[in-house]
Amino acid sequence: MEVGFIGLGRMGSAMARNIAKAGHKVRGWNRSRHAGLAIEGVEMVSSPGDAFQADVVFTMLSDDAAVRDVVLSSNALKNARSGLVHVGASTISVDFADELHVTHAQAGVGYVSAPVFGRPDVAEKGQLAIAAAGEKGAVDKVRPLFDVVGRKTWVFGEDPKQANAAKLAGNMMIAMAIEAMAEGVALTESYGVAPSAFFDLILQTLFGCRAYENYSANIVKGDYEPGFRMQLGLKDLRLATAAAEKSGKRLVQLDAVRTRMTEAANAGMGERDWSAIADYTLHHPK
Repeated sequence: MEVGFIGLGRMGSAMARNIAKAGHKVRGWNRSRHAGLAIEGVEMVSSPGDAFQADVVFTMLSDDAAVRDVVLSSNALKNARSGLVHVGASTISVDFADELHVTHAQAGVGYVSAPVFGRPDVAEKGQLAIAAAGEKGAVDKVRPLFDVVGRKTWVFGEDPKQANAAKLAGNMMIAMAIEAMAEGVALTESYGVAPSAFFDLILQTLFGCRAYENYSANIVKGDYEPGFRMQLGLKDLRLATAAAEKSGKRLVQLDAVRTRMTEAANAGMGERDWSAIADYTLHHPK
């Protein structure tokens, strides 16, 4: 299969590399650092439009604005190869997912929303969790590629925004979990309990899952080197808030954790890992 891949940061480059290793022809394009960028098995092309001359094209970009610029403003969509399916792997708003659904249908191009759960090290191993939604024929066409980059794909329906809603809700819950861990440490540490001892109890009893395992280790080590930058996490919490408001829901825990993360970012932590919200909670109690 011929595959275009747009957005070759740490996540995108790992995904593109795995697709190429599986025997597919991959054409890549990146918004920044394009000149001299070399990824094993990936042929770099000169424009987004070139990447859309494929059977399937993935976009792994930072936000709505980046996707709009690359896919819509560039006219890549209008000049796409006949039969192409675009896989939107970015975390975007539900409103923009709706817009992309409409514009792709008008252009006669298949569209599947497929945001992923997992950090760059998980992407490198081809073990991402994929939340997908789109027309069944389009999903079936791209499923072999999902099997290359992910450990499992969950299909939520034929309306692309269903996958985006699931991704936003998942990221919201991870942020809540990080804040919950930080507050647990804040309470127990004030009574002389070591964070490592507290998490040994919690991980073996109540919360033995990936999010708790991974982010409790960050908290114990005080290691907040960016795997997923706080500014991007805060963007996702804003998108989750907008999605909730659109559906008429007020999510009070979301409001609280978004406020806390905003305070942490404003305190200069925006370029650290989003789990640094725990550092802010533990060391900026006011």
